[in-house]
Amino acid sequence: MNSPASNIAIELNTLHPLAELNYDSNTPIGDLPLAIASMSLGRAWVQDLEGKLDAAGQAGYHGVEMYWEDLVYAAKRFDPLATETSQEAIIQAAYWAKEICDRNDLEVLVVQPLMNYEGTVDEVTHAKHLMLKEGTTGDFDSIVADMREVAVLGLQQQPPIRFVYEAMAWGAHIDTWEEIWRVVEAVNLPNFGILLDTFQIIGRVWGDPTSLDMKVANADQAMAESLERMRHTPGLVDKIFYIQLSDVERLQEPLSTSHPVWKEDMPPRMQWSRNFRTFPCEDGNCLAPLTETVRTWFDDLGWRGWVSMEVFNKSMESPSPDVPKLHAERGTTSWHKLLKELERS
Repeated sequence: MNSPASNIAIELNTLHPLAELNYDSNTPIGDLPLAIASMSLGRAWVQDLEGKLDAAGQAGYHGVEMYWEDLVYAAKRFDPLATETSQEAIIQAAYWAKEICDRNDLEVLVVQPLMNYEGTVDEVTHAKHLMLKEGTTGDFDSIVADMREVAVLGLQQQPPIRFVYEAMAWGAHIDTWEEIWRVVEAVNLPNFGILLDTFQIIGRVWGDPTSLDMKVANADQAMAESLERMRHTPGLVDKIFYIQLSDVERLQEPLSTSHPVWKEDMPPRMQWSRNFRTFPCEDGNCLAPLTETVRTWFDDLGWRGWVSMEVFNKSMESPSPDVPKLHAERGTTSWHKLLKELERS
């Protein structure tokens, strides 16, 4: 999930306490349900959603993160002029996509992302949920009030809607899991939780794409301290709604104004994410602490739940009909390699 600020993903699963998920700390990690982000199977303007969902089903996934972009493009099946505000056509597309998911034994884990809702100063802009960095505030109380507002709306739905809050490594006001956790604790509602993403956490605490070694100063110490804080955060495990797994390429040339992908209006970590993200355990990956981070979640915290694979890079824009199948298979191969890594002492 990428935006200039921290994101919310709207989880469509019926609201339930963690105890009712039928997974406890003794559940084998390999038995956990595996999902993939629909956009990671190809961008909507080059890959049809039906083909992507079929590829996910054939690769053995249990669910998908349904990207909003895919629903907007699928809506053009029902209204060729449909845009992201064409509510009726998008609802038709959602029903159509659900039928394809059912055919492939896929659950829709979330619809995402709902971006930049929190901290919007202007009430009109706030109501429209526009994606802006300007005109927003990092004021903690304002962010909490906004998040509580949307969570209360979710509780009023039947079935209730869950919201999961994620820190972007380049967030305008919030860019660490600790800051997200402060908000989740303050909102203090059962349908509002936290998403842990390997890239967003490690890429912020440990990684730096503008550095020759792709690391911040004292990277290993900073990462170890972050994981130690995670291990000793009371209540965290019960509010992790799901996790995302992704890595990123180790660049031959650090990002700078002379780099081919450089964009002046995009923070370096965002450029790293948009152009070079990979699945875990692939050749050329950068994030050395990834396995230890995931081990912390599974072994030290004892967390169990949905695991989602995510990738962002230029291959998603390829029109090749093989992209959905190849990306789906890369994701499952990555997961099985990671499971073997986790088994090692």
